[in-house]
Amino acid sequence: MGGFLFKNVYVWDGDKDSRFLADVKIVDNKIDKISDANSNSMPAGSTTVIDGGKNTLMPGLVEGHCHPSFTNIGLPTDLGFIPPEEHILLVADNLKTLLDHGFTSIFEAASAKPMLGVVARNAIESGLIKGPRMRAGSPEITVTGGLGDERRRHIYQESFGLVVDGVDEMVKNVRACIKDGVDTVKINISGDEFVSHSRAEMTPMLDEEIAAAVKIAKLFNKKVASHSRSSESVKKAVRNGVDCIYHCDFADEESIDMLDSVKDKIFVGPAFGLVHNSTKEGEKGGITKEMCESMGLFRKFEKCCETYHKIRKRGIRVVTGGDYGFAITPMGENARDIEHFVKYLATCYFVCHRVINVYSFWCPKTISHCCNAVSHYVCFEDGS
Repeated sequence: MGGFLFKNVYVWDGDKDSRFLADVKIVDNKIDKISDANSNSMPAGSTTVIDGGKNTLMPGLVEGHCHPSFTNIGLPTDLGFIPPEEHILLVADNLKTLLDHGFTSIFEAASAKPMLGVVARNAIESGLIKGPRMRAGSPEITVTGGLGDERRRHIYQESFGLVVDGVDEMVKNVRACIKDGVDTVKINISGDEFVSHSRAEMTPMLDEEIAAAVKIAKLFNKKVASHSRSSESVKKAVRNGVDCIYHCDFADEESIDMLDSVKDKIFVGPAFGLVHNSTKEGEKGGITKEMCESMGLFRKFEKCCETYHKIRKRGIRVVTGGDYGFAITPMGENARDIEHFVKYLATCYFVCHRVINVYSFWCPKTISHCCNAVSHYVCFEDGS
């Protein structure tokens, strides 16, 4: 029969508030049985016995805003200088890092280049490389002057953006990304504080461009995620049927009401790691307090916390994941969002992880909790 028998482990199953001491038997990559540790009801037989040393066995973590193709960059243009052949190797290394740190499912918020996420997802599924289960995203589709457009009049520069203008270009490029094999189309509706000419409260993408992206994605049964920091970008995302609306830092009451009206259909996510590290630990990455002040990062931090307290009270579903992959948010520190969600957003990370499981939403055949006869990845958490 084979399989594994975990003994002497504390189990947190994703449903109960506390752990319990148990034995867990896994057969054919499925949790076959969970029994009381003192019952001796599961003889080892031909299974491989693993002594858990009273560590915690729990559902694998889910990264809901993941950029495995972001290679701890200092500037967005750094990504453009990496040749595709080298870039996919760096992606594979990041994916192994995520798996080693307990993340067994990721939702790629966007790929830095076309095909990187698709190739990596396929390589994981075929067993060619080690990594979490993965939903592959398109590059960040933006408009001229939007987040991700790093071109200059005198020089062409690449970053993570795929620049389109107008309905026709949007339709063509979304179709091309879907032809590549993406699971999710990403669009940058708002700007960001790191873009001097298109800050976070600006909304450069037009309604008709957003509508075109969503319409084509839905024709092919794909999901759409958006970068939406401004209040107007949140409203545009809701009006046009975006499935996962990231950030929402500056959402006003009307925006939150609109999110509430579709809360059974959508997810939101603050990507809080980057917001936190830029303001609380910025100097180690070259972001001084003066820079934070001039860029409005302290204000964004406060608005983000304020918005997500309101969102939590409305019961709107929030995904975890913090824009890791920048120099100031290095890949591998993704689980820091556990503390951030509890400390700043008054939200239990593990409840978010279990109930607001991105992977389960996009792929209902997978379930993020431990129970009998469920195909699932588990991970050990050292300590209490």
